[in-house]
Amino acid sequence: MTIDTTFLLRCIKTLKEAHSLLNTVEPESIQYEMYRSACVKEFEIILEQSGKLLKKALAPYMHSPRAVNRLVFKDIFRHAAQFDLITLEQAERWLEYRDNRNHVAHDYGVDFAKQTLVLLPSFIADAASLELVLREKKYD
Repeated sequence: MTIDTTFLLRCIKTLKEAHSLLNTVEPESIQYEMYRSACVKEFEIILEQSGKLLKKALAPYMHSPRAVNRLVFKDIFRHAAQFDLITLEQAERWLEYRDNRNHVAHDYGVDFAKQTLVLLPSFIADAASLELVLREKKYD
């Protein structure tokens, strides 16, 4: 079995571009608002998509499909580290990304965006690394 990461890869590329463009415009400009919004939205999409795809990758390691389906987001990343799909350090960062999303889920204002933007360089790197693992690994 292979895992189709086409959509995830597209989202990562979109986030990289939006983040790159964000850093080229004035913070008071409309363009900044647009790129910041795109960054936050792609962050959320990638976070969810990564969890869903990683859950599929964990299926061969679990005793039943039901066991995989019961995993919550943080457990997915803990198990991924346990089975060496990602490093322990990466798993800890993914948990931090999720905490960021959960703690500010009801605050879509500037504070949420600022907190998310700080995480983006490592998030982009971790997402790209995960996408590569998911795409290249063959799952039985």
